Amino acid sequence: MSRLVWGGLGVLFATVGFGVYWSTMQMMSWLVWGSIGVLLGAAGLGVYWSRDGFDPESIRGATVVITGCSSGIGEEMTYQYARLGAKILITARRENRLKEVVAKAKSLGAQEAHYVAGDMGKAEDCERTIQTAKEKFGRLDYLVLNHAGSSFGPISEKPVQTWDQDLDMDFYADFLNINLISYVRLASLALPLLKESSGHIVVMGSLGGKITFPYFSYMTTAKFGLDGFFGALRVELMKTKQNVSVSYVVPGFIRTAGAEEMVKKLPGGEKMLETAAPVKETAYTIIRGGATRTREIYVPSYTWVISRIRMFPGWLQDYLILNVFSP
Repeated sequence: MSRLVWGGLGVLFATVGFGVYWSTMQMMSWLVWGSIGVLLGAAGLGVYWSRDGFDPESIRGATVVITGCSSGIGEEMTYQYARLGAKILITARRENRLKEVVAKAKSLGAQEAHYVAGDMGKAEDCERTIQTAKEKFGRLDYLVLNHAGSSFGPISEKPVQTWDQDLDMDFYADFLNINLISYVRLASLALPLLKESSGHIVVMGSLGGKITFPYFSYMTTAKFGLDGFFGALRVELMKTKQNVSVSYVVPGFIRTAGAEEMVKKLPGGEKMLETAAPVKETAYTIIRGGATRTREIYVPSYTWVISRIRMFPGWLQDYLILNVFSP
């Protein structure tokens, strides 16, 4: 009798074990095919995005305001818009750098190139920027919001740390003012001009505005806010039949001097830099996406795949994100 009981239990355990094994194999099969499907979908989107009908001549003579142009992506976008024959107004805090960038933009073919030296965290400087564009150009076709930083200096000067190591609420407030509120203010000031020209708003967001990362709580807060506000603005403009496009840029790590300096300080930072995108390629992708009224501009293209992490179960999201920041 005991043999029968133990034998029955053995058969039962074997059946359950086989069932678990079979279910696991089926799940792994679905994961494999699902991964292949995601990769094929991403490849298809890449082909679609590369055939977007961008006409470089559409930029010739267009009026463009770009913020945050003393270095990095903003500086490179200025030069590429210049080569395409645009009329450009750029902003940054460092007037000496703005003079150099404007001079080079003119030499590259910009029909006009002007600058406003100011802090976009100040309402009066935002107002002065849009007013100058109106006075210089009489219209506005593109508003490219790219600036970043705080009244405490460039973000690269703020130590990399968890949010509670230094509860400096003044810094947090100033950071959000320039990285979120000033974007809203500039867009609001520019909308009357953009409505007249059926213009474009291009917003420099972040992959950190789609999924959360450790050590970037300040930036993540601002970028999620930008995604929310400009997503709502896009729908409102569509609802009221205003032909103003809103393109939200979702960049990964871009190989700018400031980004390299910051990321190298992070755990696993060197690993992240291996996938950093070149500045020139990034700038061109943003310009093309803005001109073709692309809803979201993912650069490099793999950021689209990474942003889909938010569709995964929470525990898997946490595991994948923490793995990125492991040394």
